[in-house]
Amino acid sequence: MRSRSVVFTLSLYLSLVVLGCTSKPSTDNTTNPAAGQNNTAGQESAGNEAKEHKEAREEKKKEPLVVPAGTSVTVSLGSALGSKLSQAGQTFAATVAKDVMVGNEVAIPKGANVSGTVADAKPLGKFAGGAVLQVRLDSISIKGSDVPVQTALRSFSAKGKGKRTAVMSGGGAAVGGIIGALAGGGKGAAIGMLAGGGAGAGGAAFTGNKDIVLPAESDLTFEITQQIEVKR
Repeated sequence: MRSRSVVFTLSLYLSLVVLGCTSKPSTDNTTNPAAGQNNTAGQESAGNEAKEHKEAREEKKKEPLVVPAGTSVTVSLGSALGSKLSQAGQTFAATVAKDVMVGNEVAIPKGANVSGTVADAKPLGKFAGGAVLQVRLDSISIKGSDVPVQTALRSFSAKGKGKRTAVMSGGGAAVGGIIGALAGGGKGAAIGMLAGGGAGAGGAAFTGNKDIVLPAESDLTFEITQQIEVKR
């Protein structure tokens, strides 16, 4: 009986040893090289994606802001212009009167310096008895750089005989009321009315002999005819 017990005990012990040797070890990711490589690859992939997004945002910022043709730019004259005061080819200075927006961004800021040219200027008596003044913009200083611009001409004309009326083309309209002002208050009343009102809104003032005058600080609106690109 005792020998059988010894044999049974020995057999049980050997069985436990065999089972222990054949059982699989538990997986430990901390010591598994393959698992570590997978984690590293995932981190690198996430880092690359974040870098690509950042580069895309920076590239978008570098793209110029496009001001489309047809955009209006209002400027304030730095000095008076006129059919008798000015000469064809003469340059003039002005400043942007209000921000020009493209979407939610300011493309051309208020106060930017502007350069323009008097395309034509003819005083009373040298153009079929009337006066004419034409002006345009040439460039706008944005972030320290002069950006060339092309705009439609702003044209002003005054008849030398008949009705005393000023007509503006290129975005303007007839300046009415001058006849009544002349009749009611004489030359001074007409000049004061137009210089203080119409000229500031893009109109034209007149001297006593009906020459066209755009006083200093007058606001004129020009239409851009070709898109311009502004650096961000």
